[in-house]
Amino acid sequence: MLLPYYHKDLVEAGLDEAGRGCLAGSVFAAAVILPKDYFNEKLNDSKQLTARQRSALRIEIERDAISWALGIVTAQEIDEMNILRASITAMHRAIDALTVRPQALIVDGNRFYPYQNLPHTTIVKGDGKYLSIAAASILAKTYRDDYMAELHQQYPFYGWNHNAGYPTKEHRQGIKEHGPSPHHRMTFNLLGATQLELPFDDGN
Repeated sequence: MLLPYYHKDLVEAGLDEAGRGCLAGSVFAAAVILPKDYFNEKLNDSKQLTARQRSALRIEIERDAISWALGIVTAQEIDEMNILRASITAMHRAIDALTVRPQALIVDGNRFYPYQNLPHTTIVKGDGKYLSIAAASILAKTYRDDYMAELHQQYPFYGWNHNAGYPTKEHRQGIKEHGPSPHHRMTFNLLGATQLELPFDDGN
């Protein structure tokens, strides 16, 4: 069972990101503040849930949260700042967008850069331990999946509607045949062991 909070007496926001390991697309992060007495037995690490379960839970999280927000860093920004900094920047942007200011932050993973003067705690596999981090993981993943499915309509060569930009065989085959899109992260190893310099082909 996931725990309802880390800090008993502070308003805390749970933070998580989605898309860090992808070859294409923005990285999304979410910040979620839940009521202290919140309980939802269906809430879990987004990776342990089906797409249908995540979509249903997103509605519940948005309804029940005291405040929630998204932060986004584009592929171009990722290439400029590196993926670690981009992931944390997305989390900072999510905090910026909250309508309620938290007093503390709990963050999935083991790396984070301080945000203003707020205390933060990094928690490895926190999305499987704390409700607010699990909620953040669901929001980040579902909104990012929706975004990648929309991009798939413009660039159908890569299978983004089901691989969400992750380095699958299908995705890399699409890059080999059509070149990278404007949404690919050019500082990433797009073709794996056989990395080549690729021209952009918009498919037209």
